[in-house]
Amino acid sequence: MKMNTPEWENIYDLYSGKVMGYIAARVQRRADAEDLCADVFEKAFRKREAFDESKASISTWIFTITRNTVIDYFRKTRPTEDLDENLASEEEIDEGLLTQETLSELAAALVKLPEELQDIIILVYYDGRPMTEVAHMMKLSYGAVKLRHQKALAQLKLMMK
Repeated sequence: MKMNTPEWENIYDLYSGKVMGYIAARVQRRADAEDLCADVFEKAFRKREAFDESKASISTWIFTITRNTVIDYFRKTRPTEDLDENLASEEEIDEGLLTQETLSELAAALVKLPEELQDIIILVYYDGRPMTEVAHMMKLSYGAVKLRHQKALAQLKLMMK
C-alpha cells in the first residue's frame, strides 16, 4: 500500500503519543525515548511500501515496529542485562494459547479481530497497561473494556484451534 505524505502525517499524529508512552514506560532516559520514537516512525516510513493491510492493521504494524525497536535498544545498550520483563506481560496471556501455537500464528489471528479488540489486546499485553487505564484511553467504561477483552481472548482461542 503506497501512502502519500498527508496520509503519513495522519498516521504519525494518531500513533506518536501512544508509541512515545509505550517507549517512555520502558526506557529510563527521556532523550533515549524520544530518539527511539523517532526511529520507529523513520523505520515505518522507510518500510511503508511493505505494509500490507491484509496482514495487519496499521496500529498492529506500528506497535510491532515499536516493540522490536525497544527490544533492539535493550540488546544494544544492555547486552549483559535481561530485557525489561514488562515488554509483553506474557504471564498474563492464557498459557495454553502460547504453548499450543507459535507467536506468528497468534499474530495472524490477532489481525483478524476488529481493530478495537486488537487495540485492547495490544494495550493490555504488549503495552502492559491496566484495564482501567485502557478504559480511560479508549473513553469506555471499565466494564466495557473487560467484556471486550474477554471477547477478544475467546475469539483468539477459537481462531487458534
